[in-house]
Amino acid sequence: MPVPEQYEFFIDPSRCIGCQACVQACSECDTHKGQSMIHLEYVNRAYTTQTVPVVCMHCDSPTCAEVCPADAIKKTGDGVVQTARKPRCIACNNCVLACPFGVPKMNTGAELMMKCDMCYDRTSEGKKPMCASVCPSGALAYGTRAEIMAQRQRSRPTNQFQFGRQTISTKVNMLLPREQHSEYVDVLSAMEDQGSGQDIFLMLHQD
Repeated sequence: MPVPEQYEFFIDPSRCIGCQACVQACSECDTHKGQSMIHLEYVNRAYTTQTVPVVCMHCDSPTCAEVCPADAIKKTGDGVVQTARKPRCIACNNCVLACPFGVPKMNTGAELMMKCDMCYDRTSEGKKPMCASVCPSGALAYGTRAEIMAQRQRSRPTNQFQFGRQTISTKVNMLLPREQHSEYVDVLSAMEDQGSGQDIFLMLHQD
């Protein structure tokens, strides 16, 4: 019997229209207690109104869990990194500071780290996450890789991200233009060589 294709989560930043439908829907997920776990961020507000939804990338080796001194953050067998467990979380903020994607947020009132858990109450039953079910532009999508790629033939998915010399693999995929090529930039070396934040900005944005 063939193994059924796995459902995957895809983010397409170029499609985000800033409507906040995902933010509102996320707060209705039963596991979030009325709070939205999505951050809608500006890409570069000084130059564009473009926004992008930021959700947990569910890293293969989650840094948030690795730095938690109380062992409060767990990853399920299917690769979903859960919100910190209330009985164990000591609200130390280690996970907030360590996440390379800037995802975990500390709920100071509850003294608990809370973040996107991919609507685990829904996805564990084969349903779409709340955000993907309401996104009108397709910036957030949930389905098999084959069906998503059939719809996005000008895009290519990636789930590997470079932070300095560290490569991080994630469960969540980012959709990029198929023709786009990335370059490695050592920001620390650039700071030492250039000595100016403006110089670094220009270097990073050169064609």
